[in-house]
Amino acid sequence: MKTQKTNYASYCLNNIAEGCKFCVKGEKIVLFISGKCKRNCWYCSLSKKRKNKDKTWCNERLIKKDKDLIEEVKESNAKGAGITGGDPLICFNRTLKFARMLKNKFGENFHTHIYLPTRNVSLDKLAKLSRYIDEVRFHPEFLINRKIKDTSKSKDFEGDQKFERTEKISDVEKIRLAGFFWSKKNIGIELPLIPDKKKEILDFILKSQSYIGFVNLNEFELSESNFNLVTGKYKLKEGGYVISKSKEAGLWILRQLEKRKIRLKVHLCTADLKNQFQFRSRLLRHKILPYGRRTGEGTVVYLTVKGKNKKELNKLIKKLKGKKFYIDKVKNRIILSVYLAKQLIGKKKIYRVEEFPTHDRIEIEKEELR
Repeated sequence: MKTQKTNYASYCLNNIAEGCKFCVKGEKIVLFISGKCKRNCWYCSLSKKRKNKDKTWCNERLIKKDKDLIEEVKESNAKGAGITGGDPLICFNRTLKFARMLKNKFGENFHTHIYLPTRNVSLDKLAKLSRYIDEVRFHPEFLINRKIKDTSKSKDFEGDQKFERTEKISDVEKIRLAGFFWSKKNIGIELPLIPDKKKEILDFILKSQSYIGFVNLNEFELSESNFNLVTGKYKLKEGGYVISKSKEAGLWILRQLEKRKIRLKVHLCTADLKNQFQFRSRLLRHKILPYGRRTGEGTVVYLTVKGKNKKELNKLIKKLKGKKFYIDKVKNRIILSVYLAKQLIGKKKIYRVEEFPTHDRIEIEKEELR
């Protein structure tokens, strides 16, 4: 097959991995196990809010109790999960618990994939994960560009068990271990498209091809945590958050693999795919509150009224008894039907609020109706 442009502003050779088919449609939650990671990759794009912080997030929701995860899956109308970090193997007990919980609660057809830095990969951990994970994606170490210290016989973050690692065990050997538990089509590698590393990336793909079924190449994006390092070395594309020539490097790799008639599924995942398709599609699937109107971009418009305090709000609720409205306890407000809002304009301060349907419910716009 030839390199093709997808319907999601990305490019592929020989189609895309099964997990990606869910993601591009916004059908997966992102389960962020922890920001803990022992690698400290210079190009890491995690936000300061999450990097090296031992907190678990599901999409925009901080997971404090197990039920929070289940609620987020239901509210997102998700069909699967992408499990990531940090390094999910550092908090291995937690990762295993949540992977098991998702499969037990939502069934075998709930598709789970996991991102694993190769640093802490072991046969034992892969064996346990394989019971609940459908697809494994490795992030190798060769792009870090520094020596790896020997951490043999160290403990993982939660101290649940010992593992051994030496410099003699290469990235490719770690990836090869996955073949004991997953079929080749469900094993892949995922890499950032660093423009001046395109030849090294191509070489690694060719070295790994016997053990993997797919490759994901992500357009290189700027973040608050990698800002100084990245802007000191690379130029940005117009718009200011994507590194110049990153996509071009990915297309070059695709062409080289195409020339060699490589049968791997290779996906060049662009920033446009993530922001214009994946995120928007996830918003459009998300549940919304009563009397809200969903926009084409996935945001939601509500007509609301607030009391100066709880006492005033309760009085208003009693007056509206029998009318069409919804009490939003999270934001301490009343969401009104269009008909009721029209009746109250001039009598109460009615607001048109546009916000995300996600758990954080961030407001984009707010105006008083007159």
